[in-house]
Amino acid sequence: MFDLIVKGGTLPDGRVADIGIAGGKITAIDKIEAEAGEVIDASGDLVSPPFVDPHFHMDATLSYGTPRINASGTLLEGIGLWGELKQVMTPDEVRDRALAYCDWAVSMGLLAIRSHVDTCDNTLTGVEVLLDVKKQVADYIDLQLVAFPQDGLFRDPTALQNTVRALDMGVDVVGGIPHFERTMADGAASVTALCEMAAKRGLMVDMHCDETDDPMSRHIETLAYETQRLGLQGRVAGSHLTSMHSMDNYYVSKLLSLMAEAQVAAIPNPLINIMLQGRHDTFPKRRGLTRVKEMLAMGITVGWGQDCVMDPWYSLGTADMLDVAFMGLHVAQMSSPDEMRQCFEMVTHSNAQIMGIDDYGLHVGAKASLVVLDAGNPIEAVRLRPDRLCVIAKGKVVSRKQRNNARLSVDGRPDHVRRRHAAHS
Repeated sequence: MFDLIVKGGTLPDGRVADIGIAGGKITAIDKIEAEAGEVIDASGDLVSPPFVDPHFHMDATLSYGTPRINASGTLLEGIGLWGELKQVMTPDEVRDRALAYCDWAVSMGLLAIRSHVDTCDNTLTGVEVLLDVKKQVADYIDLQLVAFPQDGLFRDPTALQNTVRALDMGVDVVGGIPHFERTMADGAASVTALCEMAAKRGLMVDMHCDETDDPMSRHIETLAYETQRLGLQGRVAGSHLTSMHSMDNYYVSKLLSLMAEAQVAAIPNPLINIMLQGRHDTFPKRRGLTRVKEMLAMGITVGWGQDCVMDPWYSLGTADMLDVAFMGLHVAQMSSPDEMRQCFEMVTHSNAQIMGIDDYGLHVGAKASLVVLDAGNPIEAVRLRPDRLCVIAKGKVVSRKQRNNARLSVDGRPDHVRRRHAAHS
């Protein structure tokens, strides 16, 4: 007896199978002829593990326009504006915005999120609220929090002690922002201090690293070094890494080898990176994205991140990781079929690996969290960013949507008709 059976779906690898769910786990993937509390017909639809976002700022999300709008559209004005917002936001406002975003995320099949939370605030309002939100959404979203000294671990007078306080309160991951320290030396020292903090506590590291157009911002080198020195391999990620788009090619050839050797993952955030970077350029304008294809070729784990939705840095966003993959595909020029499938992988399995989610995926014994999409395969999913017809979180249906039969494919027939015809021809 199963609690749920998802019937006849197409898995990302092309197999067509039924998925049996019991006790919040996937207990069978096969042709299933058995009783179930509910049967969900996924014939002709893509059944995927849930989407995962390894880089977000939930304490700021949905705050766009408060107390003002980022007029220049730059990263630095966004940081200044966030400082103004912190002075006026209340715990209830942070909680309401975070919970609203989580509801939105669920409807998009986004069931695991790593959120940075600012520790440059003596009240630690965001930390307290998001720790509470983490408990409230635990039945359907895995929320992982990063202690993030937004104004610099050493640049801000109380950031170090507040970051330690946040970790003592139960924040999961150690974060940092070395390129925002006063000097390159202070930036490097902050990487060392934060990695030592993580090693002592047995925690992962996810550092905003070199989010700048300055080719001399090279803190990822220090991060790779400290990862190896402290035995943190496989537990460290460098987020953004946009300075690499401006670096000397010879230096990058050395740098990528160091990252691969240290097993440091990379999290580019294409929607935000291309919006914020290159603002001082006339023409040619830099794309604002790190060297994704080159990293993948070196065996470095790379995942796409959302970063922002309607906040001081970004006025748009939909909580849809397929939007992120779609933009990343274009900016990184990942246009071959294998590369497009890789982009889907980067918002599912790669991101789950970066976050250290062990019971993730579509296999017997995995957590029964999955998404039924109105698409036939991963490439079509990235192309269409289709409706999430059903979202299942830890064995329970948490979102449903009626199929849109009006969507047309390139041959003029509705996509779902074309897929079913292809499946039976």
